[in-house]
Formats: sequence, C-alpha cells, structure tokens
Amino acid sequence: MNNKAVKIFLSVILAVVLIFGVVAVVQSVRNDDAPEAVSAAATEGASTEAPEPETQAPKTVTLQFLSVGDNLIHDGIYEQAQKRAGGSGYDFSFCYERVKDTVQKADIATINQETIVAKSYKPSGYPLFNSPTELGDEVVKTGFDVVSMANNHMLDKTTKGLQEAIEFWDSKEGVAHTGAYKDEADLETVEYIEKDGIKIGLVGVTQYTNGLSLPKDSPMKILYTTDTAAIEKKIKAAAASCDMVLVNAHWGSEYTTTPSQDQRNLAAKMAEWGADVIIGHHPHVLQPVEWIDNADGSRTLVAYSLGNFISQQNTAARVIGGMLHYSVTVDKSSGAVTVSDVKLEPIVTHYVSGSHDVQIYPLSQYSDTLAKKQASRIKQSDFSISYIQDFVKDVIPEEFLDL
Repeated sequence: MNNKAVKIFLSVILAVVLIFGVVAVVQSVRNDDAPEAVSAAATEGASTEAPEPETQAPKTVTLQFLSVGDNLIHDGIYEQAQKRAGGSGYDFSFCYERVKDTVQKADIATINQETIVAKSYKPSGYPLFNSPTELGDEVVKTGFDVVSMANNHMLDKTTKGLQEAIEFWDSKEGVAHTGAYKDEADLETVEYIEKDGIKIGLVGVTQYTNGLSLPKDSPMKILYTTDTAAIEKKIKAAAASCDMVLVNAHWGSEYTTTPSQDQRNLAAKMAEWGADVIIGHHPHVLQPVEWIDNADGSRTLVAYSLGNFISQQNTAARVIGGMLHYSVTVDKSSGAVTVSDVKLEPIVTHYVSGSHDVQIYPLSQYSDTLAKKQASRIKQSDFSISYIQDFVKDVIPEEFLDL
C-alpha cells in the first residue's frame, strides 16, 4: 500500500472513532438527565399513569351497641311458643317481633340469658329453669351477638346442664358468650367478639348461684363477684389484647331500684381495671345509669340493672325494662375509647292471658288501651303510659332517657 492509500485509510479510521465518541457522550448525557424516561422507554408495556395511593385504615371506628336485661323464660312463655308452633317444637318469634328490627340495627347487641338452655332436660320454669333450644335459636335470629351466661340460675340443671348450655352457644356462629367456663384454661382465655376491626373483650361475673355450687372435682369455673383478684386479672387481660372491654355483672338485690354499695364498689374497681362499659342484671327492675370518672381522664359507663327483657313476673316495676343504646368510638392510633350517645329506651312486657299473648313492646308502640288490659293482672290500677314514664324518670337520670 502506497503512502497516499495509507493516509486515506487512517483518515477514515479517525473519522469513525470521532463519530462513535460523540454518540457515546450524547447518550451518557441523556441517561444522566432523564433516567426515568429512558427506563420507561426500555420497559415494554410499562404504564405511564401515576400509582394509586395506598388506602389507609380509618384512625377511628365507631360502633353502635344495644344492651338488654334478663331473658327470663317462665312456663307460660315456652307454653305459648309450643302452641304457636302447632304442638311440634317451639316458636318464640312472637315474643320478640316488635323489638327485632331495633336489635338487628345495632352493630353489637348483648343479652343476659337468665335461663339455661340444656338439650337433655325438659323445659321448666321457676325455681329451676330450663329453656328449649329453640329459645336460643330465636335469640340468635332476633340479632343478639353477645350472650351472658353468668347468673343465679346457671346451675339450675347441674353441671351437665351448664356444660350443654356452653356447647349450645359454642355452636352458634357469630355469637360470643361469657360467664361460664369449661375449665381453668377456658377461664384464662379472653372471650371477645370482633366488628369492623374492633375487638370487644368480654367478661361475665355473678354474685349468686342460688346456693348451688360446682362439685369439688368439676373442672368447670364460674367467676363470682367475690373473686376480685380473678376479675381484675381477667379484665386486665381483656384490656391488654382487645380494643375495649364490656363486663356483664349479675348482682344486687332483687326488686330494688337502688344499687347496693357493693355494686358501686365493684363497679368502681372494674372501671379502674379497664372496663369501658358495665351492664348489670338480676334485680328484675331498672336501676340507674351513670358515669364513673377514671384517674386517666376516661369515663366508664355503668347501667346497674336493665330490668327484665321478657318475663311473666307480675308487678308494674317488673314488666318495665330498658334497651340501652350507646356508641363506642375507638381511636386506633392512641387506643382511647369514648362512650357516647347513651339513651335508655323503655320497654314493656305485655301479657294478659298467661300463655297466649306474652310480647315485648317498645314504649313507643305501647298504648293506654293495652296498659289498661294489663292493669288488673299486675295489681296496678293506674298503669298507663304516664305511669311508665314517671316510673322510668324516677330511676334513670334525664340525660340517659329516650321517651
């Protein structure tokens, strides 16, 4: 190759090198200035839309609660249910049909099942109660979510009856029960029900079992109001693992509208230990609703007695009960619990003919005509809407009343 050809060849090589060098520099600058654009162009089928923001859980959740009193099933009530079923089984729907919508509207509805539900025993009334399983089925259909079993009649059909009742309520999906325990491990397990991400811890205690007791060799457990150390332990365990704590307490003296000092003392202790709401049973008549102010600035709601939900007791005070409505708001970030919008809605158990027309009426659906029909049976000649309103006003502070 002559000198001229060599010079031409070297010139071509130099030109190619310069061209590739410029391209590399330009590409480097592009990559440095706009890496996202290059990445998007290099990713086949990549979306150019902005990503959706993550949905955050609400910081506060509010639940609507409803609590009622003693579901006390006397002979005439299950006899009525048997007649309404045509003699085959029991149909209790008539008893609850006027309050069913109200119960079902609540996020959480609670009831004290005063009579045991034990399948091996025939239905029976006072003094040793047992209710057919259809009664329990109707409690669930009516819309109750929490069943308290802690009461003075829980041993009416011995430990076998209590065991069968526990098994019955265990079988009801979506329903939680409290106050009766198979053994020590069951007692130490926190009972709870969950709704909208809120865990409601449950505790059930009773002052009496009518002189009956568990055999010494029985593994079963009952939490008595005298067992304050065990109650404290259970409430604190529920408070530690749940968002709020609801206690059902079977206590006080029958047929008195004034709470005893023992009731007030235990309520104050349970509030201190972490109870947010305390619902009382047993007196079969209404007792006051009030707030307990706690040292940390929170307040505990206590209803000392909601009276009878249904029964065939036969005085004016014992046919007047209450459905307690209240809201519970949980702040998920701080853990604070606020109870508000507390209103007691009066109810009346109406019956005239014994085992035919026993039914719960909200006071808003009751009338003087109905009251007049019932007046002679309950030996209260002036029984009327105004009588009921005055009675409730004498017991329940005005701030908690819905008349």
